[in-house]
Amino acid sequence: MSTMTRVQRNFQITIPRRVREKANIKVGDVVDFEVVADGILIKPQVTIDKSQTWFWSKEWQEEEKKVERDFAKGNVLVSENLKDFFKELDKE
Repeated sequence: MSTMTRVQRNFQITIPRRVREKANIKVGDVVDFEVVADGILIKPQVTIDKSQTWFWSKEWQEEEKKVERDFAKGNVLVSENLKDFFKELDKE
């Protein structure tokens, strides 16, 4: 898909509707500009609230993957209530 737009005052551009819809770009989204051999690549970016960055750390994500594998294998502890849950934990 190719489409053109004009550079306006203060070097602003409007992302054409077809492009916005295809790239799912909404008002307030952050985009990254990268100069490449053929021109400029504009990439939508996902930003994470600073208070949530711990969850996306490499270490945390590796542990999340382990948990997902255990869950898929059925390696989970199911308890009817907290009392039973803590009894099962004490056994281990």
